[in-house]
Formats: sequence, C-alpha cells, structure tokens
Amino acid sequence: MEIFCGIDWAESHHDVALVDGTGQLLAKRRITDDAAGYRLLLDLLAEYGDSPQEPIPVAIETSRGLLVAVLRAGARQVYAINPLAAARYRDRHGVSRKKSDPGDALVLANILRTDAPMHRPLPADTEQARVVTVLARAQQDAVWNRQQLANQIRSLLREYYPAALEAFQHKTGGLTRPDAREVLTTAPTPARAAKLTLVQLRAALRRAGRTRGIDAEAERLREVFRAKRAQHPELVEAALGRQLLALLVQLGAACRAADDLADAVEEAFREHPDAGIYLSFPGLGVQLAARLLAEIGDDPARFADARGLKAYAGSAPITRASGKKSYIGRRRVKNNRLLHAGFLWAFSALRTSPGADAHYRRRREKGDWHAAAQRNLLNRLLGQLYHCLHSRTAFDEHHAFAASATSEVPVAA
Repeated sequence: MEIFCGIDWAESHHDVALVDGTGQLLAKRRITDDAAGYRLLLDLLAEYGDSPQEPIPVAIETSRGLLVAVLRAGARQVYAINPLAAARYRDRHGVSRKKSDPGDALVLANILRTDAPMHRPLPADTEQARVVTVLARAQQDAVWNRQQLANQIRSLLREYYPAALEAFQHKTGGLTRPDAREVLTTAPTPARAAKLTLVQLRAALRRAGRTRGIDAEAERLREVFRAKRAQHPELVEAALGRQLLALLVQLGAACRAADDLADAVEEAFREHPDAGIYLSFPGLGVQLAARLLAEIGDDPARFADARGLKAYAGSAPITRASGKKSYIGRRRVKNNRLLHAGFLWAFSALRTSPGADAHYRRRREKGDWHAAAQRNLLNRLLGQLYHCLHSRTAFDEHHAFAASATSEVPVAA
C-alpha cells in the first residue's frame, strides 16, 4: 500500500499527515521542532511501513533546516512544494477558503498522491556540493551587504563630504578599498581632512596595506581635501562624522566577512571534482564558478536535459499562445541567484571568448537588445556546460561555437 506524508512547517512545531493511495487519512500528529519531535516523526513513518528499502515520500514547503536534513537521511524523497502552489491545491478540497495547519499538511500529502510526477524531489547533491552552496550563497550575501553599506556611505558623503567621493569613488573598489576606509576613519569630517599632513596621510595609507606610490597618493589626497568647498556648521559636521564612523565600522566588518568567505569558497570549490570543468569555461573564475555550482548542484539526474537547466536559470524563453496570439518572452519564475551569476558569466565571456563575442554580436545585428542578446548567449553557454558536465569533458572553444547561427533559439527582451 502506497503511503504519502505531508508536513506543514512552522518555527516551533510541525503538523504531519499521512494518507494512503485512495486519499484516506491514516494519521495526523503535531511534533515539536527539536530532536524529540524528529524522533516522533520517524517513529510515526516507521509505524506505517517506512524503511530504507521503501521510504515514504514527504512533501514540505521548505528545502532548508534541520527537519529537512533529518528527512533526507537515506534514500527518502523529499519534495519542496512552493507555498503558492500549495495554496492553489487547497482550493481543490473546498471553496470556503478555510485554512488550518493540519489541513495544510493533508493538502501537501495529497499533492504527492495525485501529482507527484509534476513535482521534483530535492536533488541528491553530494556533501561537497552542499558545502559549496552554503559558502557561495553566504559570500554572495556578504558582497551584497558590503555594497549596500558602501551605497549608504556614499549617500552620506554627498551630504557633507564631497571631497571624499572625489578622492576615492573613481578607483577600483571605491569606498570599500582599505585605503579609503582608513583615511576616512582618520578624518571623518572635511575640517579634519583639510588639516591632515603628508606624514599622517602616508601613515594612513601604510596602515591600509599600501606599499607602492604612497608619496604621490598622499600628495593627491592632500590637494583634494584642501580644495575650497561649502561646509556645514561645525557641530553639524561633527555629528555627521560620528555617523560616518559608525557606518565605517559596519563596512569594515562586511569587507572582512566577504574576504574570509571568498577564501572559504575557493578552498571548498577546488576540492570538488567538477571544479576543473567549470574553470575550463571562458569568463569563469573561482568565485563565479562556485556560484554556478552552488545553484546547479552535482546531481546528474536533477535535469532531464539541457533545456531543464536553461529553464531553471531563466535563460530559455517561454511561449504564451492562445488562439491567434503567440508571445515569446523571458521567464519570470527562475532561480534568481543562478541568473545573476549567469549574466556576469556571459558578460565576462565576451572579453575572453571570440566565439561568445561573435554570438553576441550576431544577436545584436538581428535586433536583440543588450539584455536579450546576453540572455541568448547565457542560454548557449548553459547548454555547453550541461554537455561538458555529463560527458566529463573540458570546454572546447572551436567545438562550442562551430554550430551554424541558424540553430540559435530566440530570446525575447
């Protein structure tokens, strides 16, 4: 007898429902979110026939957390159902719009009973790939946080300290540079910056780790800081300086976190057996390749073909047709992290791969906007990546872009 399990997930407790192949409710239980609750859940599953040879599939509305980790131990298939999809299924069981946690658990169990082939279980990624996923996403979040803080500091400097923007914003890294953060910490107000001597500026640059061009940079900064500009009253300027110092502390911590996580990502990524294949592609460095691996995973059965990977990334077009109307547009539902990394990859590949550059230019000549042409290039690169991962071969520039341009798939803007 087939058994299906649905779990309505919450922070402090979870509701469990078990149904058979006819939809008959066999058991329902509320468990706590701790080791005792997990043990109770496993005992309940075992009571209804769960075993390593024939595990009971489970539907839940999340793909993370300790509960999911416990359920994924062994060969059990765990389906992460989108909450929006689960809400649509709820209307199949009644039109009164009633809702309860036990009822939602029952809905999830019935989703597996009736439409399991329409949903995919969580991929069976290796532990190495999951480590890369955790670190790469954390590093990406740290980079975004660092940029957000830098933008806040830039907005603040525009209000009272334009000399600081003139001094650093045109340089690579801008306000996140160690020398920029050190100089601004030394002189958080225009008045204090104008009083800095060459000796003080040289010392600040050395503290930031600079070893070359110190004298020339110190002289340039002194000229910028001593130029005549409008200023706030002294007390107001001092208060704004205190605000800047507080933001600089946060920015410094964000920069260190991003750098530390980048080192951890590189170490974990290079230990993965697919690292060489990813790095053979043009435009991919360690950090960007790790982000791709983090979102694609290393389960060879995750995507039935290259089209599945392209759709998951959002690079493949989607067709909406009704009657005499037909529209080809870009996908709205996608893995946003993968698409973000993919756009960076496609843009970088333009400078390192003659074939990628030629493909992009052909798309522009055919009328595509920049984003559409770049998405089309990413679509092709993902197809090549899928082939290389499954054939265990490295990227070959001549083979990858030898196909005729007539085989290209249109991608809407």
